[in-house]
Amino acid sequence: MSNFFIHRPIFAWVIAIFVVLFGIVSITQLPVAQFPSVAPPTITVTATYPGATSEAMTDSVLQLIEREINGAEGLMYMETKAPQVARER
Repeated sequence: MSNFFIHRPIFAWVIAIFVVLFGIVSITQLPVAQFPSVAPPTITVTATYPGATSEAMTDSVLQLIEREINGAEGLMYMETKAPQVARER
């Protein structure tokens, strides 16, 4: 079968052009609107501050990160969680 196309390259080009044109025409007919939009990927940033309380972590690290990330293009939602520190008695 491959010998047929090797000896007739013009015929192979014509078939390839038809396949590409068929693909271009059929891509406009795909039912993309029926599928829901996909949520953007989730990015997790972990910061450790040994010996700090949750309030210190929020004031010194989390607020700075939030302020810088807030202007990101395409950002739909953002959530910040301060770590819970277990205190010894």
